[in-house]
Amino acid sequence: MSERIIPIFYACDDTFVKYTVVSLSSMIHNASPAYRYHVYVLHTNITEESKKMVYALQNEHFEISFEDVTEYLMSIADKLPIRDYYSKTTYFRMFIAEMFPEYDKAIYIDSDTIVQGDISRLYMTDIKDAYVGACHEQAMVQVDEYGTYCERVVGVSRYNFFNAGIILIGCEQFRLHFVLDKFIQYLHTYNFVVTQDEDYLNLICKDHVYWLDQRWNTEIFGEIPYPIEEAYILHYIMVSKPWHYADCRHGDIFWRYAERTEVYGALCEELAGYTDAERERDAASMEGLLALAVQETRREDNYLNRVNKHERAKDRVAIMEKIEQYEREGRFDEDVEDDPPSKVLMPEDVDYYRRSADERLKTKIAYTMARKFVHGLINDKKLIIKEIKGLEHFKGLTSGAVITCNHFNAFDSFAIQLAYEAAEQDGRTFYRVIREGNYTSFPGFYGFLMRHCNTLPLSSNRQTLNKFSEAANTLLGEGHFILVYPEQSMWWNYRKPKPLKTGAYMLAARNGVPVLPCFITMKDSDIMGEDGFYVQAYTIHIAPPIYPDPERPYRKNITAMMEQNAEAWKQIYETEYQSPLVYTTVSDS
Repeated sequence: MSERIIPIFYACDDTFVKYTVVSLSSMIHNASPAYRYHVYVLHTNITEESKKMVYALQNEHFEISFEDVTEYLMSIADKLPIRDYYSKTTYFRMFIAEMFPEYDKAIYIDSDTIVQGDISRLYMTDIKDAYVGACHEQAMVQVDEYGTYCERVVGVSRYNFFNAGIILIGCEQFRLHFVLDKFIQYLHTYNFVVTQDEDYLNLICKDHVYWLDQRWNTEIFGEIPYPIEEAYILHYIMVSKPWHYADCRHGDIFWRYAERTEVYGALCEELAGYTDAERERDAASMEGLLALAVQETRREDNYLNRVNKHERAKDRVAIMEKIEQYEREGRFDEDVEDDPPSKVLMPEDVDYYRRSADERLKTKIAYTMARKFVHGLINDKKLIIKEIKGLEHFKGLTSGAVITCNHFNAFDSFAIQLAYEAAEQDGRTFYRVIREGNYTSFPGFYGFLMRHCNTLPLSSNRQTLNKFSEAANTLLGEGHFILVYPEQSMWWNYRKPKPLKTGAYMLAARNGVPVLPCFITMKDSDIMGEDGFYVQAYTIHIAPPIYPDPERPYRKNITAMMEQNAEAWKQIYETEYQSPLVYTTVSDS
């Protein structure tokens, strides 16, 4: 038998011990005997008589301890704002990482659960550097009012809001990133009143969640998209309690395990004694909670509105609001930020090939400056490249290629430049297509880079545009790479792929070269930028190249390659963000 100990935490008061007994009994019944388990029950007021019922479940594999958190709460009392809910057991999970420094990770589980699966499989999940492993909160996904609440009050997408009742806590990450300190800081900032500690946890762990198979937290709520027998853990959330409702969905599973415990009789009495008045109170409570979510959403001083108003740069907030407006209106190809006044680029003003000695020298100087600049951004944590995935697709290219990428930051082309350098495509140059105004009208340092870092400016002048096309064809034919932003517009920190324009695919189809779809995903880092927003950590995803079909007509190749690119980006988006790709665009029809 392995000597590895799996730590598991419950938090309850004396009235909830009965349910803990049933949950723990089901866990023990289905756990692998290959491990040892140490179950901790966090509490402040559990009687010795209640403890005996839980201790009775101990066996050679399961050790049980009761941990009174009163002393710990007193030790940090000076940090806490005075609020009565510190005695609420639901908040105790926030203290696990600090109270038990010997653990790198731990399972937290609510008492209103039944464990049908092997709990060791949950613990053995590698959540990498995530703060928590968790499942999607179905109330937020399935009820629009709750989804709107978490997006407009907490600032987390309804599709990326997790239920905190069953979580695999990355204790080491909690300590490294001061999650408890952030929790205390947010307690002083705002009082979330709908899902309380779940709101705080989602705010703190945003973009640092490893999404578990939903079967690890099958909430008895709304639609369940798989047979209940496949659920690893059933979670009787809100008022869906089998010990209060004889007709509770899947309550038979709860009672099957309850019958094996010494609390069965007490639970049967509780069910029989639960009155219609109490059930009416439950219904009113659920209506009140929904109304509260709506009320909080409408409050002008809710958390997100306060943060936006007081702590974030007004121009960035205005841009975010403009992005929301443009998405609703379907104006995806329009920039949300003002470009410098544009001067028309004439044919004699640009050397696309950089073949003159003067241009080659300026390009060399520009790249020296750019590398120093980029490394400075990286060192200062203003540009964070977390990972490059799919680099083998870049390395495998044997011809010129059109590289496509989503456009959300003035520095995102530097990220693709770093991917190109990592691909070690010696002797083949990386070019990037830029707008006319960026080439002709950008001042100073950035303007110098725009004009000399192997950029290929577009132009509103037809003769210059013809010159651009000829140069692009030649460069691709010589085996070089050209980065094109097929969305056409740049939306700051916008995570969704926008509808694509045909230009990149016309270029690839005309020259018989592949399109290499790159899509950059973002996560909040722990570093707060000067604008009041967290610096984004980028992951560069390089999808397999898309080749034109020599048997297919030119225009059909354009359409087919563009559709394949869109699908590749969509799959990356939905996989990485664990969120369906949907837009808020309102149709006129």
